[in-house]
Formats: sequence, C-alpha cells, structure tokens
Amino acid sequence: MKVKYFAWVRERVGKAEETIEPPPTVRTVAELIAWLSSQSETYAYAFEKPKVIRAAIDHAHVKSDAAITGAREIAFFPPMTGG
Repeated sequence: MKVKYFAWVRERVGKAEETIEPPPTVRTVAELIAWLSSQSETYAYAFEKPKVIRAAIDHAHVKSDAAITGAREIAFFPPMTGG
C-alpha cells in the first residue's frame, strides 16, 4: 500500500510518500502507526503522539480503529485548523 505523509509528519519522517507492506497482524490505522513507530527512530519521532495524528484511507478520513485491509492509500497528517 502507498503511505503519504503531510505537514510536520512528512518533515519528521523525511519523505512525502512510500510503498510499504506491513505484516498481516497490522489490521488498523492505530496498529499501522505502532508498527511504523517500531521501524526506526525517525518514525517513532513522527508518531510520538499518535492520538493527534489524523488519517485517511483512500481519501476518506477515518478513526484510528479503522481497518486497513484492502487500502490502496493511507495518508497521515496533523490536526488541521481553519483559516
């Protein structure tokens, strides 16, 4: 699946997007964040406060307990503000 990173999440990860293949035990957005965080210090820093990270699966905003099975694209971004 393709993973995209936006704003300060992108800055901390050091890339705008990548293609990954998480293990089959990773089934939700929260589990994906935890798995990514375990991959390196860079990801751990980017996802150090997982409750503030927002996610979208195939362009639809989802909660952290959303299933990622069959997702083509997952995007991670910080909270957005108006303006």
